[in-house]
Amino acid sequence: MPLHTESWKDRACLIVHGPDRPGIVAAVAALVTRNRGNIVTLDQYSSDPTGGDFFQRVEFMRPELAVAMPEIEADLAETLGSMGMQWSLTDRSMPKRMAIMVSTSDHCLLELLWRHRRGELPVTIPMVISNHTSTAEDVRSFGVPFFHVPSTGPDKRAAQEEILRLLAGNVDFVVLARYMQILSGDFLDRVGVPFINIHHSFLPAFIGAAPYRKAKERGVKLIGATAHYVTKDLDEGPIIEQDVARATHAHTAADLAARGAYVERAVLSRAVQWHAEDRVIRHGNHTIVF
Repeated sequence: MPLHTESWKDRACLIVHGPDRPGIVAAVAALVTRNRGNIVTLDQYSSDPTGGDFFQRVEFMRPELAVAMPEIEADLAETLGSMGMQWSLTDRSMPKRMAIMVSTSDHCLLELLWRHRRGELPVTIPMVISNHTSTAEDVRSFGVPFFHVPSTGPDKRAAQEEILRLLAGNVDFVVLARYMQILSGDFLDRVGVPFINIHHSFLPAFIGAAPYRKAKERGVKLIGATAHYVTKDLDEGPIIEQDVARATHAHTAADLAARGAYVERAVLSRAVQWHAEDRVIRHGNHTIVF
């Protein structure tokens, strides 16, 4: 059964963050209780209990949650607003809408589609967008709409305008599953939803083409991958998840690439799941992951 169906009925997720001070945990617990909620999980972190930043993630059950949401939100605005805290409240039974963008490498794309079909990712996938057609048949076999948007030449504005038209109002976040095109800061601002990217962790040591061949020539012993939020600064956004795999002198460049693809699939899947479950709080250029 998909994770976002009946098992998440009447379950809410509350994210709270702001300046740390005494009484936040008690205030949140009291608010949930007076709104007939029952706390299921609670995670919190303080960067410094004396003047630092406070972060909290709370899941709670509340009968007839959808009906009660406006009343709970009003209580949150009054209670937490007076304490200088920021907050967000989501209904866990409503999965986030995730678009995927991809070029020719299909390993991350197929991993996400497979995990979604198995019910392991609490999302819906309204579309896959690619600047190539090589993955179209595989995507459609999962029952997901595929859109081909070519992006050739130095001027990418026409392609980005078409992608913007497809995404606008239809998605809650976008995953770049090895989409090998640079997106402008203006484009990211206009789409207005988070983008998650995945890449190997050889940067900046082995930039450009054939990074695994270059890594083999240097005799690397660790292969890694990084999933992060996309910002206008290329590959410098807040990191969500990373992992590594060992390599030896016996591995060929092809072996290294295969191990790298395996790590990329796992890292991106975890990052996507954590984002979809509201487990990631962005703070400056880093993240708190519960």
